Amino acid sequence: MIDNKKLKGIMHFLVHNSVLFTVAIMCLVHVVLLVVMLISDVQPLFFFNILSVVIYLFCLLLCKIGYLLPVYISILLEVTFYASFSSYYLGLKCGSNLFLGSIIPIIIYFGCILFKGRDRILIVFLLLVNFSVFFFSYMFLMDAKPLYEVSASVRSFLLVFTAFVMFFSIVFYNVIYIYSSEYEMNTLEHENKQLSADAKIDLLTNLLNRRGFLPIVEKLIKSEPPRHFCIAFCDIDNFKRINDTYGHECGDEVLRHITKLIKKEMQGCDICRWGGEEIIVLMKDYDMEVAKQKMEYLRKCVESLPTIFYNQRISATITIGIEEYSEGIKDSEELINIADKRMYYGKQHGKNIVVFDD
Repeated sequence: MIDNKKLKGIMHFLVHNSVLFTVAIMCLVHVVLLVVMLISDVQPLFFFNILSVVIYLFCLLLCKIGYLLPVYISILLEVTFYASFSSYYLGLKCGSNLFLGSIIPIIIYFGCILFKGRDRILIVFLLLVNFSVFFFSYMFLMDAKPLYEVSASVRSFLLVFTAFVMFFSIVFYNVIYIYSSEYEMNTLEHENKQLSADAKIDLLTNLLNRRGFLPIVEKLIKSEPPRHFCIAFCDIDNFKRINDTYGHECGDEVLRHITKLIKKEMQGCDICRWGGEEIIVLMKDYDMEVAKQKMEYLRKCVESLPTIFYNQRISATITIGIEEYSEGIKDSEELINIADKRMYYGKQHGKNIVVFDD
């Protein structure tokens, strides 16, 4: 049994090497036909199959160097001429005209890869040519006597073989088309999700940004029944001085370090990088007393655990303003604004403190 991962690997390989695989299969088909024509002593088709094998070996080389259009044209011409000549020499009962049916999926599948926009009208033209060749060869040879009579067993083999090639072609190209379409859809869906996540996540700290954070607060405010929660507005003290003294790379490292401390100490809380060095913590189901204790502990952690940057210990502190949600607060903007003002008050009165009251 092939597990799902291996099956996906095989399908991925076939989709990305479909032209090469097609040429290899076509070459193998003509090797089989070459042997049959040699055994049946049908010399014109024996030499035609030798030519076909040479053409497909050359096409393999073209595939390797990326010339797909000449390969596409070679396949269509070779199959069209072989189906016509084989039907002429052996008659319709051998089923050689079914080869024309086998290249219909090839015309469409590879045509859609090679031609874009208005150029895809060429696919319709090629399909009309294919049908015309099939129709006129059938009408012309319907009552004609074949030039070479082969045994009933060879005739049956050729009919079954060409029918199998046509069936395989239809199934194979439909399967890889479905797989490639699903793969592209899944890839696009993944990229859209990633873009959506990136739009809500701050790339430097991996915290929520405003776009990702505010809807969470609004949802809590509008919840029924109302839930207790607190907002803590944190700001790194003297952050500009850290940037000016040690450089912005160091400033980024300090921000990441403090972010990690907040994540560690405030697990289960929604944390947002509001902008610059400002970080907001949403504490669901916290009342003011518990929030004060947690923020005071967090403040001490940041103060006591400096950032290590190229063997230097960069000390930093944070000032925090807290507000508890109450029914008098209309929206998230008002709630955050109150916590922000308290934080700013703390900045003006010594920094490295937790402010929880006006």
